[in-house]
Amino acid sequence: MSINIIFMKKLAVLLLGLNFLLTNACNQDIQKPVRFMSEGQQPKNIILLIGDGMGLTQVSTSYYFNDKPSNFSRFNNIGLHQTTPIGAKITDSASGATAFSAGVKSYNGAIGVDQDTQAVETILEILSQKGLSTGVVSTSSITHATPASFYAHTKSRRMQDEIARQLMNSKVDFFAGGGRKFFADRKDGENLIEGLKLKGFTVDTTKLAKKGLTIDKKYGFLLGRDYMPKMENGRGDFLSKATNLALDYLNQDPKGFFLMVEGSQIDWGGHANDANYIIEEVKDFDKVIGEALDFAEKDGNTLVVVTADHETGGFALSSAKVRKQDDYRGLAPTFSTGGHTATLIPVFAYGPGSERFRGIYQNNDIFRKMLAGEPLK
Repeated sequence: MSINIIFMKKLAVLLLGLNFLLTNACNQDIQKPVRFMSEGQQPKNIILLIGDGMGLTQVSTSYYFNDKPSNFSRFNNIGLHQTTPIGAKITDSASGATAFSAGVKSYNGAIGVDQDTQAVETILEILSQKGLSTGVVSTSSITHATPASFYAHTKSRRMQDEIARQLMNSKVDFFAGGGRKFFADRKDGENLIEGLKLKGFTVDTTKLAKKGLTIDKKYGFLLGRDYMPKMENGRGDFLSKATNLALDYLNQDPKGFFLMVEGSQIDWGGHANDANYIIEEVKDFDKVIGEALDFAEKDGNTLVVVTADHETGGFALSSAKVRKQDDYRGLAPTFSTGGHTATLIPVFAYGPGSERFRGIYQNNDIFRKMLAGEPLK
């Protein structure tokens, strides 16, 4: 046998072996569970800002109806997510938030559970177990669908009395919002505000603290009997102050933190087909985005993600009408529905790992992208 033939046979065997190794390695990579980024990529802190009901048109109002530059322009990494839940074409806030919090598609009304109503571990719980501090802020009730999906597990979003009880026993270290009636004016007569205190929370039902929170304690602020007032009715800078208070508190943790902030009432303006309601709520949310980005830029190790669970109202910035004719010099916001729509939703990301949020993907992929569960493509 010639030397060339022997060489060719050995080369063929070598190539077959190499092909096997590469194929096996690829298959193993596909089967890997959610994992964290390698050292140097994983951010120390994650801030997730959810504008409930905020589609691209709602975002656009921050450019046309604000006397300040929109903070959305500060993002370079932008994507879109599809909101479809299990069993429907259009999602509600519970299923949408559960996709973010737990990485699963579920049915409308589901709070931190899968389609079989089984509890699924949330990002807040995962990071808390790793030693990070956690916070939840909302302009709705703190037991409402979006915030609840990060710490509670119930088959229905309507179970707010049970959700309040689960908050008392949750991994949350800081919360601020409305919903006092679900803790102090319950059908079962139980006083969960006292229960929160027994669980180590310092609770205030009248005002936000200005400073002085220490990381060795837990804090809860229940500042509305049901939900917080809308901006047009004098809510003021609650969302901004609560977010900054949470950041000052959580940033004391050397291991890092996870904070979810919801601008809840953008959605309610959409349901009401009230353009001014939406515009004022987006302005407030945009301000908070700017403050979160200021924190992240200064910190250098914080991932900021801004998105929405769905769009509400079929909102459009239509042309103004003059004598029944279109006048492109002016805007006249219009609506196509009083409910939610199935439109793709924008995602804005800044900081370590923000490149992962480019492209078009499913809403539950945001969970994995925050935890770096898939490689960059």
